[in-house]
Amino acid sequence: MVQQDRSPDRIFEEAFALHEAGRLLEAEQSYHAVLKIDPDHPGALHYLGVLRAQQGRLDEAITLLGLALAQNPDSAEAHNDAGSVLHARKRHQEAIACFERALSIDPDYAEAHYNRGTVLQALGRHQTAIQSYEAALTIEPDLPAVRYNLGTALHALSRYQEAIAQYEKALAIEPGYARAYVALGDALQALGRHEEAIAHYRRALGIEPELAAAQNRLGNALQALGRHDEAVVHHEKALAINPGDAEAHNNVALALQALNRHREAIAHLEKALTVRPGFAAAHNNLGVTLQALNRHDEAVAQYEKAVVSGPRQASRYANMGLALQEIGRLDEACRAFAKAIELAPRTGRFYRNLADCKRFTAGDPVLAAMEELARDRASLPEEGQRQLLFALGKAFADLDQHERSFAYLLEGNALKRQQTGYDEAQVLGEFERIRAVFGPELMDQRRGFGHPSPVPVFILGMPRSGTTLVEQILASHPKVFGAGELLDFERAVAGLSGQDDTPAPFPELVPLLSAEQLRQLGVRYLEGVTPGAPAAARITDKMPLNFLFAGLIHLALPNARIIHTSRDPVDTCFSCFSTLFTGNHRVAYELGELGRYYRAYERLMGHWRSVLPNGVMLEVRYEDVVADLDRQARRIVAHCGLEWEDACLSFYETRRPVRTASVAQVRQPIYRSSVGRWQPYRHLLRPLLEALGVDPAGGADSGQLGLHGLASLESEKS
Repeated sequence: MVQQDRSPDRIFEEAFALHEAGRLLEAEQSYHAVLKIDPDHPGALHYLGVLRAQQGRLDEAITLLGLALAQNPDSAEAHNDAGSVLHARKRHQEAIACFERALSIDPDYAEAHYNRGTVLQALGRHQTAIQSYEAALTIEPDLPAVRYNLGTALHALSRYQEAIAQYEKALAIEPGYARAYVALGDALQALGRHEEAIAHYRRALGIEPELAAAQNRLGNALQALGRHDEAVVHHEKALAINPGDAEAHNNVALALQALNRHREAIAHLEKALTVRPGFAAAHNNLGVTLQALNRHDEAVAQYEKAVVSGPRQASRYANMGLALQEIGRLDEACRAFAKAIELAPRTGRFYRNLADCKRFTAGDPVLAAMEELARDRASLPEEGQRQLLFALGKAFADLDQHERSFAYLLEGNALKRQQTGYDEAQVLGEFERIRAVFGPELMDQRRGFGHPSPVPVFILGMPRSGTTLVEQILASHPKVFGAGELLDFERAVAGLSGQDDTPAPFPELVPLLSAEQLRQLGVRYLEGVTPGAPAAARITDKMPLNFLFAGLIHLALPNARIIHTSRDPVDTCFSCFSTLFTGNHRVAYELGELGRYYRAYERLMGHWRSVLPNGVMLEVRYEDVVADLDRQARRIVAHCGLEWEDACLSFYETRRPVRTASVAQVRQPIYRSSVGRWQPYRHLLRPLLEALGVDPAGGADSGQLGLHGLASLESEKS
């Protein structure tokens, strides 16, 4: 019981001691006892205000601190505490004024310097915040929280090495500072030092296992290393700690997308948007996921929401443009890419996106901007340089300026070739190994063992040889679903091992497979592709490089149809050379290598012809389709065991997603301008022509080049 005969100052001292001991209810009673005796007691008003702030009663705290300052305007501590409460109330400018008043009274008040820095940082004024933190550290150098905040301000300015130094100093002072380990990991992540970042996130979790931010960032670092399964585990741990963390929902969705678990990703992105409406990154990522599931109209709607929520994000306009382009809304796509260029005029990718969906004409202002940027291309990242150079190659080809077009393509391909790490001996050796393994005896012994489904139709060949056109013809049939370029068969093969789990690479593992394993290979493939179109009589898979697996496709799915598309060899190779492929495309960026690869592919296709049963693989020449669409389309449809539909001749009217470099071409009626496209470049293509066995001076007609008597026919968040 507070005794009324004691002085208010004596009671205040006791109240303050109770406050410091954390006995808040008793301290509050004692402060009230002081104020009952002396309503204007500055100390009681001040610390009752601090206590109210601790209780979350911020408005009362502000009132009490204001009364305290009216009684004692020269209390630097009261000004500092008032600033802290105003900052918590997001009244930042008033808070800064309080801290500056405290510092005018006591310039060596380190805490006020620090608190002023935190408010400035909250306002995005990082450089000024750094000055406040440094002033605090000049006075008291061993404050770990100040070192930590100084690091975060430096990080915000991309001064990562300096930030790392501050986090390390904070940890030297306080080794158990878990948040500093997380921040140190973030800075290392920004420098691409992902393994080191992972080690620091794990240290943070060793100190504080329930630190959701450390789990979430650890997931991000694992994603950066392609360890997506592990990333999912840690993002889910973050969500178990804090189920309402919109960022963690967004991040786990990214990992699930990388694992092709798109429907699970959608659920997390929708949760993120429930928790944080208008979360622009989640809208964008939901658009990417819906696009991957061929739900393009929904994807476009999400991109539109993303750009409304964050209208200055150029990449979101580019994503919208890609979705619109894939469903044939080319004018809208071009406008979206133009907006991306307007917002980020030094990003080469956006120019290449635009070049892929329009035809350039003389005087085009975009071309002038591209040329201007190309003059300063050394200042761009390598990827941006490549994208810009391919865009310029396309633009000058549109203008029939072949020399200029080729010069840009040559430079762009050279840059891309430096990145690929293509091992020609290994790749061509694999072709020979496939021919050796898939002999007539193996094909006879294993025939009929696979899954009997007639649903899959594999369209394969060299890239840029007509696979997209053939798929579009088939996808115009009401009983056919065009699935595009799928990796499902390659993934299913990667999961194989021999009998008794004997490890072996492809193709050597094939003779080790049992009949049941071949059937299960077909089952796994079907399980991957049929959910997207469960009612379709046929599903096309136009991954061109499935030509490597043609024999195994037949063994695993003996009733599947194969269509091999081919095109003039030089046209095919030059079209590849003119295309900046996405993904792990192994060859196309050096003319001699490209020619030798083509000849090895041609030999392999000749081998498949000799070992596959009659009627399994249909040969379709691009030039024949162009010359007589009706006849060739009927052959293609009949090969798939389907009745004829006239819609197949109006393929360009079919509204479906197309994701290949031919996205614009298949939206047009059949045309002949791509036949002989290489001829104006003949004098520039000597390494390719020599590798193909074509006389650069004009000898053999490359259209008669086929080593098997028939020129064969083919096939990108970009």
